[in-house]
Amino acid sequence: MDTALIYLIVMVLVAAVVFLLASVVFGRGEELPPLPPGASPTRLPASGVTADDLSNVRFQLVLRGYKMSEVDWVLQRLGAELEDLRGRIAALEEELALERGGTGVTVAAEPADADADADRG
Repeated sequence: MDTALIYLIVMVLVAAVVFLLASVVFGRGEELPPLPPGASPTRLPASGVTADDLSNVRFQLVLRGYKMSEVDWVLQRLGAELEDLRGRIAALEEELALERGGTGVTVAAEPADADADADRG
């Protein structure tokens, strides 16, 4: 009985030493602050995403994850599309500002379908 008790005490002491050593080596167990709502650990801004932001996104590697070359291709394509759309918006806003400034009349934006119908006919 005494041998089992001594064996148990030695095992508890060894476990305590291993735990303390591991906590010193790997950290003291502090918790990270929670991520803000809508944030992603992949570091994408909450608004105003640009093509460079998409190019810099990296996903975590997992055993059964996505093929990285396909993910990179999609991100490049989306980045180019995003930059193209922002360029079009900026050009249209500039054109609208020139029209408003030149005539002094407020011009209502027409739907895209109306422009397409006018080009066809």
